[in-house]
Amino acid sequence: MASSVVGFAILAQSLAAHPGTRALPPPPDSINAYIAAEMSRQRIPGLSLAILRGDSVMLARGYGFANVELRVPASDSTIYQSGSVGKQFTAAMVVMLSQQGRFRLDDPVTRWLPEGAGVWDSITVRHLLTHTSGVGEYTDSTFDYRKDYTEDQLVRFAASRPLDFPAGARWSYSNTGYLLLGVLVHRVTGRFYGDVLRDLIFRPLGMGSVRIISEADIVPNRAAGYELVKGQLKNQGWVAPSLNTTADGSLYLSLNDMIPWAVSLNQGRIPDSTVLRAAWQPVRLKDGGLFPYGFGWDLTDQRGHRRIGHTGAWQGFKTAIHRYPEYQLTVIVLANLASAETGSLAEGVAGIVEPDLRPPPRFTAALPGPRPPQGADRILQQLAGGRDAELVTPGLHRFLSPAVRTELGQLLKQAPSWTSLGCDVVSRRKMVWLGAPIERACYSRGIGPAEQVIVTTYYTRDWKVAHLNTNRY
Repeated sequence: MASSVVGFAILAQSLAAHPGTRALPPPPDSINAYIAAEMSRQRIPGLSLAILRGDSVMLARGYGFANVELRVPASDSTIYQSGSVGKQFTAAMVVMLSQQGRFRLDDPVTRWLPEGAGVWDSITVRHLLTHTSGVGEYTDSTFDYRKDYTEDQLVRFAASRPLDFPAGARWSYSNTGYLLLGVLVHRVTGRFYGDVLRDLIFRPLGMGSVRIISEADIVPNRAAGYELVKGQLKNQGWVAPSLNTTADGSLYLSLNDMIPWAVSLNQGRIPDSTVLRAAWQPVRLKDGGLFPYGFGWDLTDQRGHRRIGHTGAWQGFKTAIHRYPEYQLTVIVLANLASAETGSLAEGVAGIVEPDLRPPPRFTAALPGPRPPQGADRILQQLAGGRDAELVTPGLHRFLSPAVRTELGQLLKQAPSWTSLGCDVVSRRKMVWLGAPIERACYSRGIGPAEQVIVTTYYTRDWKVAHLNTNRY
């Protein structure tokens, strides 16, 4: 049998026969049907899903296979790699240490990372937390994933590169920033950041199976990570062991770890409510504009309703946690396929539980009401070509770097066909992104030969584009 078929042909049987270990009421048929359909469409071998209403667990179970070769079913105890969902733990640790007086968030990082002197002089701890440091990605084309770098070598590698932009000028996702935070914690405390995480967060919360990744250790319930290569299911690629120990998302965890974490976030216990208020505030850029990201948390709304979440990807695994405070709802999705769209899955589950959250990919018809004056394809063309002075707000115009414009142009090539899905009026949320009050969030679906994408365009009252968000599914 071809390897791409293994696990998928018997998925339906696994869905029915292998629930998680928690004694919970059976999940709604609509959720089971949605997960089964998406796993089949995306060809996901295994997935674990948790839904919480407040502190009560509505659902915690596995679907499909944690290990396809051994036909081991996924469950609530299956261990996945965290990817960037791990950044929220790193951020919480850093802010908790600042509460202890170990450092201040506005201290320059060169105090502990002198390798960056002359390049990182204007960068603070806060800049690293919020992806506004300008430090570029260390995992570029010159990086050797099979080399066992030491911590100090990784710092020197990052410091050898110029900044992508002046600190605080704009937002750009940087795994390097969180790697540096882990090194900073090590140098401040004299202890490996993973040990600090264990003592500050994991052990007090009873997160019994979470730990730093180790392929050498015996790890009960560890899932295998997979990727699709030319339609064939393959095992994850190998990287040097040291690259699985950095603070940008190198954790093993399960639903049984994420559930007590979600409950503690609800209660403001660990970390406390002071830390969480800071973590869940949008970052303010140098020009005064706000961007929807905090300390290790993405703050992009869903259908005009507040959402606090993050996704992760690493070595054949994808993860997501989305919190909806208005509904006291938390959705957690862990999967063992590199191309799994766990963020979209979490959004879809939330939309089943609360219809007001139904995401654009699940619209059965376009929303009624006014449409934007231009279609998404035309907007992307102008943004990619730099011909947007009359189209966008001043804040967005300053934010659009050459790299962002290039990315938008590539998106247009990948999805040449576009359809408007209508708009939500979101003025009641009083969102002000990049210095402009938001009146409407409008949705467009792009269809390409390999994937589909949803672009959410945020407009001011006079239809100026103030911000965009893209989501593949």
